[in-house]
Amino acid sequence: MSTTELLKAIENLPISKRIFLIEKAIHSIRQKEDNSQMKKAAECLYFDYKNNKELTIFTSIDFEDFYEIR
Repeated sequence: MSTTELLKAIENLPISKRIFLIEKAIHSIRQKEDNSQMKKAAECLYFDYKNNKELTIFTSIDFEDFYEIR
């Protein structure tokens, strides 16, 4: 289906379905952009976390039992 055909099909939908379609499209775009930004941030920080032990010092106790004192 071409872009022109798609736009004509959308124009023939009732307003509520057109709004629903737009909301879903925007949500999809935002989700993809958020995932892309998180991936870029993780890639940028990978070197720091790999080489700076102060950033990961508490991971050494990740598997120790934790008991809450009340």
